[in-house]
Order: sequence, then structure tokens, then C-alpha cells
Amino acid sequence: MSVLDILKERGFIQQLTHEEEIAELLSKEKITFYIGFDPTADSLHVGHFLGMMVMAHMQQAGHRPICLIGGGTAMVGDPSGKADMRKMLTPEDIAHNGELFKKQMQRFIDFSNGKALMMNNADWLLNLNYVQFLREIGVHFSVNRMLTAECFKQRMEKGLSFLEFNYMIMQGYDFLELNRQCDCIMQMGGDDQWSNILAGADLIRRKERKPAYGLTFTLLTTSDGRKMGKTEKGALWLDAEKTSPYDFYQYWRNVDDADVEKCLALLTFLPMDEVRRLGALKDKDINVAKKTLAFEVTKLIHGQVEAEKAQQAAEALFGGAGNFDNAPTVSVTTDMIGAKLIDVLLSTGIIPSKSEGRRLIQQGGLYIGETKVSELDFLLTADLFENNSLIVRKGKKNYHRIIIE
Repeated sequence: MSVLDILKERGFIQQLTHEEEIAELLSKEKITFYIGFDPTADSLHVGHFLGMMVMAHMQQAGHRPICLIGGGTAMVGDPSGKADMRKMLTPEDIAHNGELFKKQMQRFIDFSNGKALMMNNADWLLNLNYVQFLREIGVHFSVNRMLTAECFKQRMEKGLSFLEFNYMIMQGYDFLELNRQCDCIMQMGGDDQWSNILAGADLIRRKERKPAYGLTFTLLTTSDGRKMGKTEKGALWLDAEKTSPYDFYQYWRNVDDADVEKCLALLTFLPMDEVRRLGALKDKDINVAKKTLAFEVTKLIHGQVEAEKAQQAAEALFGGAGNFDNAPTVSVTTDMIGAKLIDVLLSTGIIPSKSEGRRLIQQGGLYIGETKVSELDFLLTADLFENNSLIVRKGKKNYHRIIIE
């Protein structure tokens, strides 16, 4: 089975520029391809992880990935999938974020002995001569055709800045530059990048008179079309400091039944026979598949040890007994004992606001252990603690342990 067949079977592929040519190319040759990552935050998130899984499958088949850090394109901001213009970042922020991206990618991609490359488009974009760039590259882009691209069309009503309008040209130039420097002949990306990928492949064919290809993979969405990876605290980050291994594990443990098989196929390396077996489980048995999904994805991101700790914490919390050491834990000082529970939960970050705490209590969604908190002025007293520890539950599945320092 070729790597293209593997990507198809697992549900990655959305669009290809030249399907028959790509199928023959990937089965008979070893190519260099790239995926770009704009460092607009100080961590990769689960949406990026999908692209890294594609790179990993390609690398396992002998192809060479280029992880392109968008140090130059991040100065402009990609309008794709955005209703408003992105926040402008400083060069220092972009450089810092790019370095953090590199560290995270090295956990998934083997960069030893030239098996993969890490590059930064700031190296060629930031020093371009503007007039020369327009004459050499801009002449090959039709404004009429650019305006038909989905990434621009959805922004036309609110307004599209000329700054952002350059993004497609810059990304197309990246592909050309990587083709010239590294013989890179394929760009991959999320399906929202289709127009940008087409622009780069077309530019290479025009400038270099040789073939170039594009492939997009599915965006990580739920069965009803919502974007996956959003949590109560924001994005589902790959950095353990921003999303703890336990919270990361719990996100996948709690996905909708209808999304389990898709996530197992896209986000783990389990054989597809096992994916289909787990995905076919029904009712209570689907929890076996969810536990497998949560463990496998957490293991890939945070390692075997952290995945086991997260699993043990979840079993302890949901089973009502066991080792709570790895559960999400906050500490309080003795002078906080006797204070209002809402105030303690706010000061420890368990709730974002007092109004949220009051809403939880009024709707019957706040528990100490198995006891529902029904009073807005409920006090956190010493007798609630057992061995200096107690469990607070928000809703059905959000647990925290509070310990006394």
C-alpha cells in the first residue's frame, strides 16, 4: 500500500492537484515536500498536529519533509478562515514562537541525517527588494483570479487589507524558493490553504517550467462541522504548560461518540482494522475506544509516562478511588479555610469569575466529592478535607483536587 493509499484510507486527503501523477510519483520516487506553520502563538495546537501526522506518515514512507516556520509570513498574517485581520506580532515575538515550534516538532519528526529539514521563510522574505519582487513574481498573479479564492471572498464584506492580500503571493514565493533550494515539489496543508497551494504550484510551473504539486488534508472538525480543539480555557495546546497532559487526555476521552473513529484514524498510528473495530463499538462499550484514543494521542504528544499518569488520574477521579497524585491540583493556604468556596475557586483559577461560580451552583453543577453545593455562600471548612485533600467537580466531567499546603 502506498503512502497516498494510507492517507486516503485514514481520511486525511481532501484535494489534490494531479491525482494520478501524485499517486505514481509517491509510489515510485522519494520526494521532498513541505508544510508551513506560521508562529502566531508560543505553542503548536492540535490543528497543527494533524499536519505533523501527515508529515510523519510521509516520512515513514521515505519522503523528506520540510517544516517551514513562517517567520516572514507571520509578519503579514494569513486571512484564510479569519473574519477579521490577525493581531500584528512583533519580530521578537515571532522569532521566540518559531524557536518553540521547532522544539515541539522535533518530538514527531526525525531531523537526523537530513531526513527532514527545518527552515524559516524570514530568511528570504524579509530582505526582498519590493520593486524587483513585483516585477519577478507579482506579474504572474492575476488579481481577478485571486479575488475568487475562498480565503479572500469571505473577507471582502468586512474589508481585506492590502497587507493581507500579499499573503498568497508570499506563500507562493515560499514554494518557489523551496523548489529552487531543496528540489521541493509538493506543498501540503489544511484544506483552507487550497488557493495558496495552487498559487505556489502554478508559480513554479510558470517560472521554472517544471511540475509542482499540491495536496490538502481535512481540517479537524466534529461530525456536525464544528472545529475541534476548543476547550473551556481556549485552544488545545501541545505545550504541557498551556494545556496539562491530564486536560489533554480528558479532551479526547470526552469526544462525541460519532467522532471517535475519525480521531483514531487521523491522530493515532493504530492499524485501521483496530480503528474500525473500536469505532464500531456502541453505547457503554464506546468508552473503551475513547480511553484508547485519549491514551494514544496523549502518548504521542506528551510521552508514555505522562499518558499513563493522565490515565491513572482520570481513573481515580471517575472511579472514585485510586491515586489522585496526577489529577489537576491546586493548593490553598490554611488562612483560606473558612472562606467562601466561590472565592477560593476564583483565587485558584478553578472558575474564571464569581458569576460563573454562582451559575454553577444555581444550576446544580458544583460538587464537593459527591455532595452537591446548593448555597451561594457555601464555606470551605476543614472537615471537608480528607488527608488534606478534597475533590471539586464542575458539571459531569471537570474535576480538580484541592490540597492544603
